Amino acid sequence: MTLNLSVDEVLTTTRSVRKRLDLEKSVPREVLLECLELAIQAPTGSNAQGWQWMFVEDPDKKTALADIYRHNATPYLDAPKPTYGDARDQQRPRVTESAKYLNDHLHEVPVMLIPCLEGSPEVATAGSAGFWGSLLPAVWSFMLALRSRGLGSAWTTLHLVGKGEKLAADVLGIPFDQYRQGGLFPIAYTKGTDFRPAKRLPVEQIVHFDSW
Repeated sequence: MTLNLSVDEVLTTTRSVRKRLDLEKSVPREVLLECLELAIQAPTGSNAQGWQWMFVEDPDKKTALADIYRHNATPYLDAPKPTYGDARDQQRPRVTESAKYLNDHLHEVPVMLIPCLEGSPEVATAGSAGFWGSLLPAVWSFMLALRSRGLGSAWTTLHLVGKGEKLAADVLGIPFDQYRQGGLFPIAYTKGTDFRPAKRLPVEQIVHFDSW
């Protein structure tokens, strides 16, 4: 089922969903593939389309990936964070609580996604910007497609820290010498669909024209 949302509503209400992921409701494969069909319309450098999409449903593999993630996420989430002196500081306790909830329950999500891209940022023609620019737009399109169908996700990257990416590759059989992982995304239907735009800095504080 597709929600009756405008393009602007989808763009402004696609949130990182953690505590409102429905851990009990299964996600049909046909919905995942439908969202992916939309996502792979995103642009890629040189039209290479060097992506591969790893969906994980197996409980043991989800647990193994959650353990890798948790090894890196727990100390990070417990560490002091910088202050900004604006609305971001006010939101931090809620965001941290939400992130800790996901850290504790990651293994329970119906599906995980690890998007992969062939090659490496170190040898890409345009460096890391060009490399990741050939994957991340499609991932964001996938998240928008999820939102429009009543599902949610959260962009996480902490499993990649240290030896984590290699460990995850071993769990899933990803050729580590050929592909880099772009994150780990929990996928589930959301508890309710009434998401709102997030608080952001005024554009006047972050925009420049012609000169800094």
